[in-house]
Amino acid sequence: MELILMILLPFPIGFLVKHRLAAFVAYIAVHNFVFTFQTAELLAAWTKGDTSAFPADTTGFAMFPYAAVNAVIFAVGLGLVWLGHRLGTKRRERRTVDLAA
Repeated sequence: MELILMILLPFPIGFLVKHRLAAFVAYIAVHNFVFTFQTAELLAAWTKGDTSAFPADTTGFAMFPYAAVNAVIFAVGLGLVWLGHRLGTKRRERRTVDLAA
């Protein structure tokens, strides 16, 4: 879910929202909702005995790979928001043409 969201939303949000802070806040809000829902679904499956998301680990670091992958997905999404905003800002700039030339 989170990966699909990262592919579909951050660039258009950055491109279409005029203020950069508002674009970042919008993406963070949507991402946090999806991340919470995804984690709740995986934990519910894990409590029922499904160990595909969180394998049985005696060292205590079973959820570290999940956290690392999600952090990378989040960082790439923020980068796409930044890129979309940068390109959107360049597209919205007023261009003056010297008609006397």
